[in-house]
Amino acid sequence: MKKRVISLALLSATTSLMALGGEFAYLYKDPRIMGMGGANVAVGSYSTAVFSNPAGLTDIKKEHGFVVDILGIGFSATGQTLEFIDDVNNAATEDDMVAVLEKYSGEHFHFGVDNYTSVSKNSDAFAWTIGLLAATDLNFQAHPNSGPDGLLATSSRGYGGVILGVAKPFETQFGRVDIGVGAKLIVQQSYEGTFLVNDLLNDSNDIVQDLRDKFEKKSTGVGVDLGVTYHPFQNSFWHPTFGMSILNIGSMGMDDNYGFQPTTVNFGASITPDISFMNKLVVAVDYVDAFNANTIRTYTYSDSGEVTWIDDEDSDFMKRVRLGIGFGLVDTSLFSTGINLGMYQGAYTAGLNMEISLLKLNVATYEEQIGTGSVEIPDRRYIVELGLGW
Repeated sequence: MKKRVISLALLSATTSLMALGGEFAYLYKDPRIMGMGGANVAVGSYSTAVFSNPAGLTDIKKEHGFVVDILGIGFSATGQTLEFIDDVNNAATEDDMVAVLEKYSGEHFHFGVDNYTSVSKNSDAFAWTIGLLAATDLNFQAHPNSGPDGLLATSSRGYGGVILGVAKPFETQFGRVDIGVGAKLIVQQSYEGTFLVNDLLNDSNDIVQDLRDKFEKKSTGVGVDLGVTYHPFQNSFWHPTFGMSILNIGSMGMDDNYGFQPTTVNFGASITPDISFMNKLVVAVDYVDAFNANTIRTYTYSDSGEVTWIDDEDSDFMKRVRLGIGFGLVDTSLFSTGINLGMYQGAYTAGLNMEISLLKLNVATYEEQIGTGSVEIPDRRYIVELGLGW
């Protein structure tokens, strides 16, 4: 039965198919940020600030010189994903497979693999970063009320590209203002479709190619990001910061398939109080996608497997609120560690960051709200990232 597990994994490495597709668009989720509720518009501090607000690059520590992150392989998954795949793998007959789909009917599963390799530097004149992104985003859902044939819907994608960012601080009589610009080129293959029982039981060598011929869509997107952060009282105890970003200007030309990146306007605020017994304490709040550019994709599946959809407005307030607190406990040249807590889309988040010499380990958990309004489909996910950096 190995072939059908491989077939499922290869195809689903491209979309998120379900009756209600309410997941917010994204390209990369840094576990250090997700552990803190995903709040980063006014925080920055990492090369991955380009995915929330490029102006945040000015908060990369200057004393670190060139900041290099390589071979940072991250894995993210829903808690029951491996159990579900194992049940599919062990189903030997149509009745077995229908029983598996009925067992998990209505549940959503996610599995992702990504690598973001980057080089960054913050100097007195400006901060910059260049990164290479490669990722697989696999989602599937056992469709409720699927009938005797059973149905497994998937929306997945495989994508990657180049990410650039530059930011410059400006000292004014009212405080420091940082302005950042980002640009990205993304190439993507996306898949939206359904597996019937016979598809899942098929051990043919051609199953992967057959499904790709049926569902694969290729697209290329170019996007521009703008951001600003304002530090009004740099010498105060609280060190408040306010941020705003406009991401994916032009929507990147991917609107017709899963993985589209709408133009979003995002706001954030943070404080970094001086605490003598702690290396760093950050408290942040974001409100993202202020003009409701993200939508709910409602799918319709025909008996032949053809997929159509409509995009409905999603104005859910709690899906846009992100709260976080980060505790930087130790930060030396050989060892550093921090603990993050937060709230993302109304549910708790938690994370641990650790660096030992060149080795970096980041872990986090958060809950993605796939449904909305009266239809709630919570998807608790776990991220583990291991890499090298200095």
